[in-house]
Amino acid sequence: MELKCFADVVAYLEGFLNLEKKTQHYTTREYRLDRMIALLDHVGNPQESFQSIHLAGSKGKGSTASFIASGLTAMGYKTGLYMSPHLVDYRERFTLSGTYFSDEALVRAGNLLKTSVGDFSFSDEWGETTPTTFELLTTYAYLLFKEEKCEWAVVETGLGGRLDATNTLQSSASVLCPIELEHTRILGSTIGEIASEKAKIIKAGQPVFIGLVPEEAKEVFLKECRKQRAKPFLLEELLAGYETRTTLEGERVTLAWSDGTEDRLLLSMKGSIQAQNVALALLTLRTLGLFGGRTIHALEANTVPGRFQQVAPSLYIDGAHTPASLSALTRSFDELYPSKDANVVIYGALEDKDHLHMAPIILQHFNKIIISRPGTFKKSDLQKLFSIFEALKTESRSTASIFLIEDNSQALEKAYMLKGEDGAILVCGSFYLGGGIAEALKRR
Repeated sequence: MELKCFADVVAYLEGFLNLEKKTQHYTTREYRLDRMIALLDHVGNPQESFQSIHLAGSKGKGSTASFIASGLTAMGYKTGLYMSPHLVDYRERFTLSGTYFSDEALVRAGNLLKTSVGDFSFSDEWGETTPTTFELLTTYAYLLFKEEKCEWAVVETGLGGRLDATNTLQSSASVLCPIELEHTRILGSTIGEIASEKAKIIKAGQPVFIGLVPEEAKEVFLKECRKQRAKPFLLEELLAGYETRTTLEGERVTLAWSDGTEDRLLLSMKGSIQAQNVALALLTLRTLGLFGGRTIHALEANTVPGRFQQVAPSLYIDGAHTPASLSALTRSFDELYPSKDANVVIYGALEDKDHLHMAPIILQHFNKIIISRPGTFKKSDLQKLFSIFEALKTESRSTASIFLIEDNSQALEKAYMLKGEDGAILVCGSFYLGGGIAEALKRR
């Protein structure tokens, strides 16, 4: 049956095995590249029709990817951007020079994909006898970029790197963003193990741009660079220092480079973490000769859904879901709204996140805390999360008020009731929670 609209495309893609919902360790039955390579070969290897920059990391890769894509667009290149997850609209995952693809292009690529998959025979040796949702999403993105004649594509990994479906690119450069302990049930329990998975996006002889990462991760990345004879460019060596300040107008960033030059930017995306992200993007663009007179303005104007995004007066959404990113977010939020008693946080995180280290950060910055469900896409245990907060509250003798309100709409209403006149509401812990609150806001 022919796909008639983009909703049909999404329903088709979601009809396959969706490993984004999985929290257990890799299995070669589910995570493998031979199946993806064969699928791409069957549809004509669309990924070979454009140049690409490939990103991996625990945090910041979406923002960094978007900065790089906006820089390429400013240089006049037709640029595709592939990211995950989306906040509200599936179309956020694949954009063309900063805008959504047309409905006609989305449906045309969907039908092309469906027809190709329908007449392709999957080997039993590949474990699953049909492709996964993410494999199809990635193939779909590549087809979109090819059909719309993209010259460049900026692609972030979905999970890890080694066996990620995006690791079928022969990229012109690899970008490795900050590493933290995340997805430990799947990627490994140490920084080194996680870095080893992500390092596998490094391609032979191609430049590698490395963000501010722990020493253990840096050693892994440099070892892989030597193995692949790839030239590394380390942000810690090339960036002498930076200053950043969160204001209502945006993030004011000063980057001091080791060659004595400076960049001063007023980023539309707020949050101190964006200083590192934009620095890594600038290092990548300049080194590749993709920097021009319009680049700085393009980076300043760049925005990404769910990154310290103001969706209503005094209401912000951020997908921060690791201790370091949450710590940076709450510090930046305090710069804008310093009244701990007037502010409210709506927090929800998936089951596999580091609750024991994130909950104290929330308690340190907020006295009004609402625990709410981060969607139903992945597993979460709100009662357990609530118990962690209550135990920490007792242990620290905190006077915080903590509420468990599963329904996102009810959580938002409660937050508005609790918010002080000079305060604001921060939604964080999960992109899925952010999407749920954004939808609740539309219905309000």
